[in-house]
Parts: sequence; C-alpha cells; structure tokens
Amino acid sequence: MDTQHPSAPPRAQSRLAADNHPNRRPHTGGGLIHENTRHTERFTVIGNHLTQHPDLSLLAIGLGCHIQSLPKGARVDIKSLTARFQEGATRIASGLRELEVHGYLRRERERVPSGRIVTRTVSCNQPGSRRSADHAPARPAHPGPESGSGPASVTGAGAAFEKRKASRKKSLPEVPQPACHAPGLLRQATDLLAGLRRCDPRLLLSAYDTVHLAPGVAAWLERDVSPTVVRHALTAHLPDEPLCRPAALLAHRLAAQLPPPPPFRAQTAPPSTSSRHPLQNCDGCDRAFRSPTPGRCHDCRTPVAISA
Repeated sequence: MDTQHPSAPPRAQSRLAADNHPNRRPHTGGGLIHENTRHTERFTVIGNHLTQHPDLSLLAIGLGCHIQSLPKGARVDIKSLTARFQEGATRIASGLRELEVHGYLRRERERVPSGRIVTRTVSCNQPGSRRSADHAPARPAHPGPESGSGPASVTGAGAAFEKRKASRKKSLPEVPQPACHAPGLLRQATDLLAGLRRCDPRLLLSAYDTVHLAPGVAAWLERDVSPTVVRHALTAHLPDEPLCRPAALLAHRLAAQLPPPPPFRAQTAPPSTSSRHPLQNCDGCDRAFRSPTPGRCHDCRTPVAISA
C-alpha cells in the first residue's frame, strides 16, 4: 500500500514556472510578503502594465488606478480631482498629461442635443488595443459579471465615439506653407483660427488641428491678404449639416483658394539683395507685413472698392 504513483505529480509542481520570477523567489532576509484575501465585491481589475509602468510617475499611476475604478459619468477634471486629493492642481494636471501621453486617457469633444459642445474623458485600461479591436468579433450584448466594476463602464464610450475617433485618426489634407515661419506671423494665424468659433460654433478646433492649419493661414497673410478676407474665405457658405471634420474642410479651402502673390512685391523688391524685409505691424489694421520701415500695409495704403 506504500507504492507511489509518479504519474500524478504533487500540486505544488504546477507553480514551478511562476516561481522562476525574480520577485517570487524565496528570500532568506527581508522583503515583500503578500497577505491576500479574495475580493467578491467592489473591486477593479487593473493591469500591471499600469501599476508597474516604467515611465509613469507614482502620481500618474495612482491617478490612473483611481480613474479606472470610477463609474461611468464620474467627473475627472482637474478641479474635481484637486478637491478629492491633497495634491495641488499643478501636480494633478501633470499626472493627467502623463496618462494622455501613454494612452491611458484621451479627451473627445461632442455636441450634445442642446447644441453645446462638451469634452468627455475616456479611460483606456489597455492602451493600443483599439487598433486590433476593429477586426475582432463583436462582444455579446449582455454584460459580463464584472460590468459594474468601473473600467468597462468608463471605457465603453459607444459606437458613436468609435466612429468619431476613427475619422479623427485620418490625416488632414496638406496646407500651404509660408516662405518664412516668423513667430509673429504664426501667432497671428493661430489667433485667427482660434476666433473662428465666434463666427460658427462648429469651427471649434483642437490644439492639434490649429497647429496643422496655422502655416496655411500664415501663407495667406504673407501674401498681403487681410485677416478679414481670410476669415471670410474660411467661414463663408459652410454646409448646413453638421461638420464631421471641420479642420479637413478648412485645410481644403486654404489649399484650393490660395491667392497668388501680389505683383507689387516683385516690382518693389530691391534687385541688389536677396534678403527679405523684416515683419512690421501695420499702424492701421495691426497685421503683419514686410517692409524696411514701419508704417501701413498695402491694403491700408490702397483703397479697395467693395462690391455689394
């Protein structure tokens, strides 16, 4: 009766592969010891790729874990998080930016039925999995047993968010480039783009879209086109239906309607030098133009007949 059966290995041998991990080897001295109790309610599954991220700060990891544990609709703006935790607004904003850079958070603008544009924060418990999800089989309609744990409800933004994000991933059309990327000219172009939303709320642009479009607007301004004319060219005769990609529409107009260079510049340019005149601020309309001395731009010096 004392015969052993080698074909039935002991239970402990099933964990030999896991014991090879350096953090799970037995220590003769001090070290971490886990005293775990199985959770049966109010728990959230969080990946070690976040909790042990090599590049995220401890504050960002803590914020990421906290956000993934919140239910759908919870407020995770800087003001709400500052009221919840002892860290100041500057540190919390820095932590949120870290999570955005590494794909754990993203912000999407959406127009609500009342017409107001709101910003929604989407928490991603596995950054990068969205690309392969487009070819994955559809999930069942019934939620799983962990549907109330928090992350699934926060990351489930719906089919509308999926389509909107996929359209934003498409590259924007190329825009004209100015001959000289002067900081003052690009700043004026950026201010013009930021003010388009006052002409049409649908032209509220993101920071990425503004950086992409600013050189195109600068190319117009560099050709002695007034900001009023540029603004009218971008906002006139817009379609009545909602604009899915306003930045793409503006990029197309900047490239397709780019006016030719003014003829007077070639006539007045000094033939003996190849250097360009410095940028000056017009005393009449305060826009940038090139001239050896301060004064008024070409549009302010030359009266233009405006047709009805």
